[in-house]
Amino acid sequence: MKFKLILSLLLLSSYFVALSQEKQPEKSSKHNITATEKGLIKISILYPYAEGKNFNMEYYAAKHMPMVAGFLGSNLVKYTIEKGLSSGIPDQPLPFMAIGSFYVKSLSEYQAAIAPNRDAIRADFTNYTNVTPVIFVSEVVQ
Repeated sequence: MKFKLILSLLLLSSYFVALSQEKQPEKSSKHNITATEKGLIKISILYPYAEGKNFNMEYYAAKHMPMVAGFLGSNLVKYTIEKGLSSGIPDQPLPFMAIGSFYVKSLSEYQAAIAPNRDAIRADFTNYTNVTPVIFVSEVVQ
C-alpha cells in the first residue's frame, strides 16, 4: 500500500510539472521560488470533486484559461493548470478535479479586467464543467 501511495505521489508531481502552461524561470536554490514570484497575487480557481460532476480538461486548457488570460493583459505573469489525480491519503476521495491559477502583479487590476468579462467567463463554464468553482486569492510569500 505504501508503494502505491509513493508511486501515486511521484506520478502526480510529474504530471503537474508537465502540465504547467509556461516556461519555468530559473529557481532560487534556497526556497525553490523565483524572485519574480514573491509578492505576486495568486488567484486559484478550484473545482471540487463530487459524484456525477464532470470536467473537460482539454477544453479548459485549450479554450477557457487562454480566454481568461487574454483579459488580464500585462498584469498576468503566468498561469498554471492542474489536474487532480488523488487525495494523497489512501482510500479518500479526490478533493479537486482541477485547479487553475493566475499569477498577477495587482489584485485591483485583475478585478478591473475580470469585471466587464464576468458574464462571458461564467457563460463558458457550461462548455467544460457542471461544477461551481471555489476561488481563493492569496499572496506568494515564499
